[in-house]
Amino acid sequence: MDRDAGSVAPLLPARGSGDAAGLEQLALAIKERGRALGFSQIGIGGVDLGEAAERGLIDWLAAGHHGEMHYMQRHGLRRARPAELLPGTLRVVSAQMDYLPRDVPEQWRELEQQRLVQPGEAIVSLYARGRDYHKVLRSRLQQLADFIAARADPGVVRVFTDSAPVMEVALAERAGIGWRGKHTLLLDRSGGSMVFLGEIFVGLPLPVDAPVAAHCGSCARCLAVCPTQAIVAPYRLDARRCISYLTIEHPGSIPVELRPLIGNRIYGCDDCQLVCPWNRFARRTTLPDFEPRHGLDCAGLLELWGWDESEFLSRTEGSAIRRIGYSRWRRNLAVALGNGLRDCDDPRWRAAAAAALQGALPGADALAREHIAWALAQSAAGCAPAAR
Repeated sequence: MDRDAGSVAPLLPARGSGDAAGLEQLALAIKERGRALGFSQIGIGGVDLGEAAERGLIDWLAAGHHGEMHYMQRHGLRRARPAELLPGTLRVVSAQMDYLPRDVPEQWRELEQQRLVQPGEAIVSLYARGRDYHKVLRSRLQQLADFIAARADPGVVRVFTDSAPVMEVALAERAGIGWRGKHTLLLDRSGGSMVFLGEIFVGLPLPVDAPVAAHCGSCARCLAVCPTQAIVAPYRLDARRCISYLTIEHPGSIPVELRPLIGNRIYGCDDCQLVCPWNRFARRTTLPDFEPRHGLDCAGLLELWGWDESEFLSRTEGSAIRRIGYSRWRRNLAVALGNGLRDCDDPRWRAAAAAALQGALPGADALAREHIAWALAQSAAGCAPAAR
């Protein structure tokens, strides 16, 4: 028996049979075990996300706001109907894990904002600076799923960590661990939005947690700060304009009109989270997995441009960054270097950046070559600082 898991409850039948006390005990045990596994919150919700969620999904897809993430449209309303996605599902256990590195100073948001206006810096989203969260989250969620299966016969039990078209924020809302902010991310009064989410679908009628009230009020800082105005309305994101989508999910050429707005962001974007007042309370992670690797919290553009493909693969081993591949990595860096050529007032840096880009042209693939050519053309735009 797991001594840290508490005593093993009697095995419950599949889908339960009215043993309310046993189900209540199991729900409490799940939450206790979840905390021991490093999750900051565990909530349990039902499978009916409501007509508003379904209508919002339909409208979002109809507007084309999913961009080239075609898998979202292929699954359609199944994303909003967990019991159709996995037949037999009666409840969803939503789990939240903090990822803000342990050693960041209290003024971490201000320091991140300062780096955004230093053209030679390379900005990688905070969540991607350490180990790939999919690996960390899935491993611990599976342990929690095994814990459930050892104490009850759930009939259905399956872990999701971005591995299926699950509406994780809506499910987390339903499970009472936060509310959807106007930037579309989950917010928690005690921990902000610097969290990963994962789910376990189970075939047990566990007692559900009550949703929490939203606390964004009249604040609209996230809408105002978005460099590309991708948050087209409160709670509505047009992925086609989102820097996170453009630098990670988007496989092809970045639209020319959006390139100057990307600045020095090379993988993801945290702007809407940096200005969110609730992130004053962002919790530090308890896990070493999310500590920055290879200096990605302070790297320069020219340093990262110097990585050849073998070094890229070596340094991004076990990282979420590796999945975009070397070509997209170079595409993103070329855009950031081009913005630096336009915005940086250090002639030595501009000369080094131009030489590095020019030297890479002969061996570049078509995608990188297009963006390198654009970047080199930016040097003619002068060095007047651009609005960010």
